[in-house]
Amino acid sequence: MHLLRHDLGIAAPGILLLFVVFVIPVSGILLLGVEDASGNFTTEHLTRFLTDPFYLAIAWRTIKLSLIITAICVAAGFPLAYIMARGGPRLRLWLLIAITLPLMTSVVVRTFGWMVILGRGGLIPQLMNSLGLANRSFTLMQTETAIVIGMIQVLFPFMVLSILGVISKLDLKLEEAARVMGCSYLQVMRLIVLPLSMPGVIAGSLLVFTLSASYFITPTLLGGARLPVLASAIYETATKTLDWHFAAAQSIVLLAGVLLLMIPYARLSRKANG
Repeated sequence: MHLLRHDLGIAAPGILLLFVVFVIPVSGILLLGVEDASGNFTTEHLTRFLTDPFYLAIAWRTIKLSLIITAICVAAGFPLAYIMARGGPRLRLWLLIAITLPLMTSVVVRTFGWMVILGRGGLIPQLMNSLGLANRSFTLMQTETAIVIGMIQVLFPFMVLSILGVISKLDLKLEEAARVMGCSYLQVMRLIVLPLSMPGVIAGSLLVFTLSASYFITPTLLGGARLPVLASAIYETATKTLDWHFAAAQSIVLLAGVLLLMIPYARLSRKANG
């Protein structure tokens, strides 16, 4: 009991801060989404979202792009994290700098950089034009491809660092023993490294998916008004139409979708950790 009180005393400032800046505001949003103008309980706003094909299409686009972004980050992040974990100190240092350096630059600045690169006359359209793959007016702006590229650049470090933290703790002798027993390099990766790295892969996937599903500025700038995602739809509803109740209802849907991920994540984490 004394130890419990001691732990609570240490955690009290953090718990209080979390309650003030997260629990209270989110509770206000949740209540706003299930109230009408008179303050009475209603499911009208949620029903409107769930029965409107336009908003359902936005929700599906958000889920689809988040899954694509997460899958690409896992596929590219796992090999890089393994190289960083098993490489020499100098190589690990420079790769770590390369991974974390973009985090020191504003997301808005990086997104504007992608707008220049992907826009008409940018580096990538010019390269595709020179290779005969596109005409001079070709642009990747306001496409789902642009959103995926921009979001991967923003969220890739989170995936790599999540996996790196797990692989770095794996005993190298396990891989050496597997090679001695006749396993090929790919078999070692598939049978030893990947299963033991699943906690990092799962944590990184959850982090990347939830962040990409709730990101606002990068999808808005790269996708434009033609390709709204759920976060930008909430912003538009709250600031343009001033329909705060419906914006709150959309926020409830987004929050519920993110929270639903926590259940399979908890199950997968328990299995991955034995």
